[in-house]
Amino acid sequence: MKKLLLPILLAALAFQGCSPKKEVPAEVMQKIYAEVQTPHKYGLVMVGSDATKKVDCPTVFRENNAWYMSYIVFDGKGYETWLATSENLLDWTTLGRIMSFSDSAEWDAYQKAGYLALQDYTWGGSYALQRFDNKYWLSYFGGKDEGYEAGDLAIGIAYTDSSANIPHEWKRLAKPIFTSHDEDVRWWENRKMYKNSVIWDKEKHTGHPFVMYYNANGDTTGVKKLRWFERIGMAVSDDMVNWKRYRREPVMAHSQGITGDAMIQKIGDVYVMFYFGAFWEGHEKEAFNSFSCSYDLVNWTDWTGDFLVKSSEPYDAQYAHKSFVVKHQGVVYHFYNAVDKNGNRGIAVATSKDLGKSNLQFKEEVKP
Repeated sequence: MKKLLLPILLAALAFQGCSPKKEVPAEVMQKIYAEVQTPHKYGLVMVGSDATKKVDCPTVFRENNAWYMSYIVFDGKGYETWLATSENLLDWTTLGRIMSFSDSAEWDAYQKAGYLALQDYTWGGSYALQRFDNKYWLSYFGGKDEGYEAGDLAIGIAYTDSSANIPHEWKRLAKPIFTSHDEDVRWWENRKMYKNSVIWDKEKHTGHPFVMYYNANGDTTGVKKLRWFERIGMAVSDDMVNWKRYRREPVMAHSQGITGDAMIQKIGDVYVMFYFGAFWEGHEKEAFNSFSCSYDLVNWTDWTGDFLVKSSEPYDAQYAHKSFVVKHQGVVYHFYNAVDKNGNRGIAVATSKDLGKSNLQFKEEVKP
C-alpha cells in the first residue's frame, strides 16, 4: 500500500509546486566550483559604438560552426537588443538589431531587453538554440517609457520563423505574459520585472517542458531597505505562449540587495544556476557573480564560497556581474557585465585558461 501511495504523494507535491527537496552535498558543490571557476580575466570583448551606449546582458550561442551573441544596449532612451558574431569567443563583430524601439503606443515601445531561449544547456555541449513549433524564441522585459528602466516593466515573449543568427526584427506577442499588476502577482514582484531566461526541460521536473527564471523588484516590508531589492522566481509553460507563475515564493533570494539574472547549465546530473548578487550584507557597495545547484530545477543549494567573478580591474572597478557561462574545447568562458568608475558599461570575459589580454577599451566621451 505504501508503494502505491508514494507516486501519488510525489505527484501531488509537484502539482502544488513543492517538489521534495534534495540538497546538493557540500562535496558536490566544491567540485562544481572547481569546474566552473575562471581566474584569468581576458578583458572587454564588447563595448558601445560611442561613450553614450551602455552594453549589457550577453546570451552566447553557436550555429553553423560560428558563435553569436545577443546583448542589450541602452542609449539614453531605453533598451534595444542586438546581435554580434565571433569565430573564437573573444573577437566580436556587431551584426545589427533584433529588437528595436517601436511605436510609442505599444506597451514595450522603449524597453526591449531580450534573452534568447531554449538553448542546449549541456555543459560543454552544442550551445545551439532549439526550435519549438518551428520557431526560435526569446523572452524579454519591456516597457513604454523612455529612460533607464523607466516606468512599468513587464515580461514579454518574441519569436522568429527565420534564422536566429541573422539580424532582423523578431515578432512579439501583442501583450506581456506577466506584469506587476496581475491579479496573481507575488509579493516579491509587485514593483518592476527584470531579466528572464527560458529553458526546455524535457524531463519535465515541474510537470511542464518550458521553465522561466526571472527576477523582479517587490515588497520590502520587514527587511532592510538598501538601494534595491530583487529576487528570482519561476514560471512554467506548455507552449511558450501561455505562462503561469510557479510557487508563491522566490526560488533564490538573499537577506538584502539583488539576487538576479539566472542562467542555467547542466553539469552531469547537477543543474547549475549562475546568477549575480549586489549590495548584500557585508558587500553593500559590490556587484559580483555566484552560483547555486539543484537536482530538480526547483530546490537550490547556494554556494557560500568565493565569488566566481568580482571587481579587480579598471574596466570592472565599479561592478563585475551578470553571467553567461559556456565551456568550449576544454576552456570555460565566463562572460559578464563590466562597469568602470565612470559608469561605462560593456561585456568582458574571464576564462579558466590564460588566453592573454584584450586590447579593447571603452570609448572616450567626445567633448564639444
